[in-house]
This record gives sequence, C-alpha cells and structure tokens, in this order.
Amino acid sequence: MNFNKHLDLEGKHAPFGASQYHWVNYTPEKLDMVYSSLKAKEKGTELHEFAKRCIELGIRLPKTKKTLNMYVNDAIGYKMTPEQVLYFSDNFFGTADSICFRKNFLRIHDYKSGITPASMKQLEIYMALFCLEYKIDPFSIGNELRIYQNNQALLEEADANDIKDIMDKIIFFDKRIEERNARGIL
Repeated sequence: MNFNKHLDLEGKHAPFGASQYHWVNYTPEKLDMVYSSLKAKEKGTELHEFAKRCIELGIRLPKTKKTLNMYVNDAIGYKMTPEQVLYFSDNFFGTADSICFRKNFLRIHDYKSGITPASMKQLEIYMALFCLEYKIDPFSIGNELRIYQNNQALLEEADANDIKDIMDKIIFFDKRIEERNARGIL
C-alpha cells in the first residue's frame, strides 16, 4: 500500500491523538476545558514573542497596569535582554524571559499570561543557572526577581542560601544523570 505523505506533520503530536489517549474518556465539557487550555498556551507563546520583539526594538507599550505593558516597559527601562538561555548542561538549562546583570546586581523578570499562580522557584532556578554558567557566587551579588501576572508585579529578593542549594542540587543531579548514562542505565 502507498500511504499518504504528511511531511508537515512528521515528528509532531496531535493534541488529541493516539499518544494522548485520555481524551476518549472526556465529556464534552472536559474537551472544551482542555482545548481552551491548549489555545491559551498558544496565545501565551505568541505574547512572549511579541514582548521579546518590543523589548529588542525598544518599543514601549502604553503605560497601564496591564501585565504585558508593565513587563515590556520595565524590561526596556532596565535595558534587559529578552529570552536569554541560561545553560549549565544539556540536562539543566532554561530560558529567562528577561534578564540583566550590571554593577553586581542580577535582575530576572518573568511574564505569565496564564491565571494559575506562578512560583518564584522558577526564577530562583534561573538565578542558580546564571550563577553556575557565569561562575558567580550568589552571596557576592544583589538580585531582584519579578513575576508579572494578573496585572501586577510580584517582587522578591532571592536568599543566596536558597540559590546555593539549588546550584548544588543541579551539580549533583547532573553528575548522577551523566553517571547513569555512562553505565547505560535508563
């Protein structure tokens, strides 16, 4: 048999395909909820890309208490770099929505378009990855972490002890994973 070619779909997974089989048990209401969540994620990805371009181009948005506007305008004001990959290893890396490091002060901002409450833990991990990648002692720098969500900005100064603990865990877990890989253990 000559099967139809779907070259544009190779390597992709349908949101309601065989590998995501739980949908066969959904009620119509559950389908609506899951589909809405998927579309919200897509919109969030587009908003992140829009914010990145605004920051790169220095295009400020109208000064309002809207989440996206505050995030973009603050990132431009602080001369931050958007969508910066922070890398320790192939096992441990992440992309900070916006980041800057000047005069021994690290600033990391995260834009959340969803309504599920965000956690500062994600930004602490970014800080740990930054310190590992650039070999910076978290006790030697100041910091401010911000999450922009639901038309507000949540600010926190990370505790250097917490960042050091995350750094140590990343190093330990990375070594453990690499040892398993070297021994052929899945």
